[in-house]
Amino acid sequence: MPLITFGPMAATRDKRTWNDAQLQQAVAASRSWRAVARELGLKATSAGVIRTVKRHAARLDLDTAHFTGQRRWSDSQLRRVMLGATCWADVLTGLGVIDNGENRVRVKGHSARLGLDCTHLKTPQAPPAAGEVFEQPFQPEMLRYAASAVAMAWFSLRGCAVALPIEPQEYDLLVTTDKGIQRVQVKTCGSRNGKGRWHVGVGRRPYVLDKSAGKMPYDPDSLDLFFILLGDGSIYLIPSAVLAGRVAIDAENYAPYRIGDASSLLRGASTSAQAPRGASAHALEFLGLRPLGDAQAFAFDVYLGG
Repeated sequence: MPLITFGPMAATRDKRTWNDAQLQQAVAASRSWRAVARELGLKATSAGVIRTVKRHAARLDLDTAHFTGQRRWSDSQLRRVMLGATCWADVLTGLGVIDNGENRVRVKGHSARLGLDCTHLKTPQAPPAAGEVFEQPFQPEMLRYAASAVAMAWFSLRGCAVALPIEPQEYDLLVTTDKGIQRVQVKTCGSRNGKGRWHVGVGRRPYVLDKSAGKMPYDPDSLDLFFILLGDGSIYLIPSAVLAGRVAIDAENYAPYRIGDASSLLRGASTSAQAPRGASAHALEFLGLRPLGDAQAFAFDVYLGG
């Protein structure tokens, strides 16, 4: 019987309508993979077609550094510009693109994908003068968002472990003291009222859908302490039993519970900052903290001069 021979299996599976030489010419004449597909007479919007073209280009080790895609510059241009640049502004100028945030992100991202060394690129900046490092002014309306962090710092600096509740509770912080765990509710008042008083709300809204419902006092058994931060930096620490049944207070009426001062956090640096008043004996006894000879040690020492 006559012998039957079969050609290579790869040849029978190759259904390309173009050969390697045509692919080489298309890659050299194009600036994107879609353009290569169009040069070969293929459907440029097909992801499968693009994958096939890329696979054969990789097999032939074809150079695609001149590809730009939607960009107006190529990989080879980026590499060349990067060598002589001293900052990112030089890079974008060399590529002929507008120097803005969006273009910088794109160029930096492409440089990272190419593995280019960008360590020599530094944005030229004049050293800031004293007092110009950060000039953002204090915003009283942000006090309510910062107060919990201030309270955590105040307790932590006094050796008290501080924890945040995972689920919403009537207290904001759990503070471990020598007298056990204290449940702390943080309150703020950003500015004085029309009578020049620090009128602080110490109540809560009932858990109803109507946001216009009036406030009600906290259950004194559900809290141990109120940590109050005022817009002038004054810090008060008041036992919940003292404020039982109240929904608002004038802080001036509770001067014995004023324990510190964080005023330098709320203003620019000043060499004439005043030292805060000392901590009250009642507050020290309630927290069970180790007594010190100098009551100012319990002040919130963030003002200049220590």
